[in-house]
Amino acid sequence: MARPFYLTTPIYYVNDAPHIGHAYTTVNCDAVARWHRLLGDDTFFLTGTDEHGLKIQRAAEAAGLTPKEMADRTSERFREAWAQLDISNDDFIRTSEPRHYTAVQALLSKIRENGHIELDSYEGMYCVSCEDYYTDAQAPDGNCPIHGRPLETLAEENYFFRLSRFEQPLLEWYEANPDCVVPATKRNEALGFIKQGLQDISITRTSIDWGVPVPWDDRHVFYVWYDALINYCTAVGYGTDQARFDRYWPAVHHVIGKEIIRFHCVWWPAMLMAAGLEPPQQVHVHGWLLVGGEKMSKTKLNHIAPADLVEDFGVEGYRYHFLRDVAFGNDGDFSYEGMVQRYNTDLANNLGNLLSRVATVVGKKCDGVGPAPRADSPLAAVAADVYAATADAWERLVPSEALEATWRLIREANAHLEANEPWKRDPGPDVEAVLGDALEVLRIVSVLASPALPATTRHIWSRIGLPGTPQEQRLPDAAAWGGYPGGLPVTKGEPLFPRLAV
Repeated sequence: MARPFYLTTPIYYVNDAPHIGHAYTTVNCDAVARWHRLLGDDTFFLTGTDEHGLKIQRAAEAAGLTPKEMADRTSERFREAWAQLDISNDDFIRTSEPRHYTAVQALLSKIRENGHIELDSYEGMYCVSCEDYYTDAQAPDGNCPIHGRPLETLAEENYFFRLSRFEQPLLEWYEANPDCVVPATKRNEALGFIKQGLQDISITRTSIDWGVPVPWDDRHVFYVWYDALINYCTAVGYGTDQARFDRYWPAVHHVIGKEIIRFHCVWWPAMLMAAGLEPPQQVHVHGWLLVGGEKMSKTKLNHIAPADLVEDFGVEGYRYHFLRDVAFGNDGDFSYEGMVQRYNTDLANNLGNLLSRVATVVGKKCDGVGPAPRADSPLAAVAADVYAATADAWERLVPSEALEATWRLIREANAHLEANEPWKRDPGPDVEAVLGDALEVLRIVSVLASPALPATTRHIWSRIGLPGTPQEQRLPDAAAWGGYPGGLPVTKGEPLFPRLAV
């Protein structure tokens, strides 16, 4: 039976349009999901939108809309953005859907039945943008430590989740599962939250009505984070399809930005424990995508829409840059000039030039029919090393390292052509051997690079005469040297990636 692999992006707030920060996370997750499909894993990839809470209600009021109208409009913009970027999500969840209401009410009712939700009152400093309370120690100047804006004082009767009871169980879970949060620096940050001591947290509101109703008290709706986190369970059938839920849970890998560590790495595993469920298998935390050294912000007007860059670089150039140039885990500073350089170096000069050279010389020296590779090619050992490094990096969810490894094989193939110069030699076995090796590299690279460049690799696959698509292949067999059969028509065609002016 295929290994279950469940991958999630955060669900994105509908108070703003999609920008390249949202797309950075989503493109990375898409590429990882595509890799696991190549492995034959039972892959399920989820993204969606987070639509409840005070922030949404106020933004809707400011726009003269109902919260549902605003959610409908903005959620559709996320769908359109992901369609443009060729995102292969298996599901798109909205927290305003009936299936999500069912799951939220079922899971939180279970926590209450287990004695971990109780009625209490609370007063504290609240950030609407974070949808979170802060203590005096966390915000000594009265401003949100994330957004820098003045906090509001809110007081109301709420239902509380007794998070304080889960301090020791969480520490034991971290001890037993050292890789449950990666990288290690983010794991240590989450542990720091726990070791400071956990306070019980408010999980309902009576001051708003835009949320999932509390089934045991119709005066309350669930507070946005407790509603939102449960989306990961909703999408795989919690409360509606137990067999499906059991198949994918807890084989889940959450990919999140560093600003929501506390919610995903402290509150969420505690909630699951309280409901009698296993915590997630792994949480992968990445840094911020910065513009001019600053986090993208609606107030700073430094958002960049994906479509703005797709117009200049194409979908594949866009995808490749954000997978290759921003190492997952660290903050990365977006640079248009850096994007042009990466496009010209890796895509136009390396990959595009390899296909163009090979197709041109096969046309001139082999009558347009691709020869088979040599079993003892000097590139065979390189291909084996490259596959091992590529597979290891994708398994660790480090796309930048995976692509760096794959491009080593492209560079080695170009160097092999330069050293042998088949374009200067008469047709014959030696020329055929060099070109057959290069065609085999293009075949293997088409498979290994397909998570990043799905359309380009399908095009290469067709140009070298292979039937089907790279996406239909299965690893590791598809990466084994010697799979190009020879005797296939090779088409020259237009350049894959025309060079861009800096």
